[in-house]
Amino acid sequence: MNTSFPRLLGDIGGTNARWAWQSSAEAPLQDVAVLSCAENSSLLESASHYLDLHGLGQPAAASLGVATAISGDTVRFTNSNWSFSIAELKGHLQIDQCVVINDFTALALSLPALTEHDLLRIGGRDAKPAAPIALLGPGTGLGVSGLIPDRRGDYVALSGEGGHVTLAASDANEADVLKELRSQFGHVSAERVLSGSGLIHLYNAVCKVNGVSATALNPQQFSDLAIGQTDLHCGQTVQIFASFLGNVAGNLALSLGATGGVYIGGGVVPRLGTAFDRNIFRNSFEAKGRFSSYLECIPCWLITAPTPALLGASRALDLHVHARQ
Repeated sequence: MNTSFPRLLGDIGGTNARWAWQSSAEAPLQDVAVLSCAENSSLLESASHYLDLHGLGQPAAASLGVATAISGDTVRFTNSNWSFSIAELKGHLQIDQCVVINDFTALALSLPALTEHDLLRIGGRDAKPAAPIALLGPGTGLGVSGLIPDRRGDYVALSGEGGHVTLAASDANEADVLKELRSQFGHVSAERVLSGSGLIHLYNAVCKVNGVSATALNPQQFSDLAIGQTDLHCGQTVQIFASFLGNVAGNLALSLGATGGVYIGGGVVPRLGTAFDRNIFRNSFEAKGRFSSYLECIPCWLITAPTPALLGASRALDLHVHARQ
């Protein structure tokens, strides 16, 4: 008997904590809420705030996707000052089952449940069935995961820190931009550029290479200028961003053999809207020399569903329950 309902589900990033409640196996997610991490001093406080806000009772279990690597009881976020103990969280919520996984592992687990209404296609042909699937997404950081088919006809989600791979240039202009970034940061990871704050790092470097003074912008101001096409350097920055993202996505597809498709999550690309050039992304994705024809066939999708990782968190708890039975 599955005694993991009702469930408290969370998708916790560096900027926002997304929460939901699921009353039974057949029930849809309810009381979905997005709380700013800045509004609460800890994950425990955010969870309590959510439960009180919606008048919810005692959960039987919890499952959280969190934006960091999980290596023990103490969880420290990569892009916020939050940390928590899984054991203390269980004690606070008075539950025996609490699954904590990487947030992009949770998002990966949601992919089989997404429909065409949750996705925007970016080129490619038909995905191969029962084939590896790649996932990456610029948000507060750069999340990377994937799904590998198993012998039972299901998938195993990958958990790693692929956002911190070294970023590479595809042409001389990108090389100049990376040279400027390296002078500031030393190692330039993919996340250093392909994230909300990364857009600002990239914009500042583009301006420096172009010999102009950068305007002090936050990510939202940058996005507004890029969408409005009112700033030449913001526009150039988004083009280089799309090229870098396509390059990293193509590398991931090759590494995983992701003929089942590549999915793009995170909040940055949807926020850029029409300013994000899908043709530049696709051209960079496929530009892999002798393996260009291999990548031409692989479809890419932008995830447009608002809170898919919450579905993945519920799926992770299902897998945990089944493993214990």
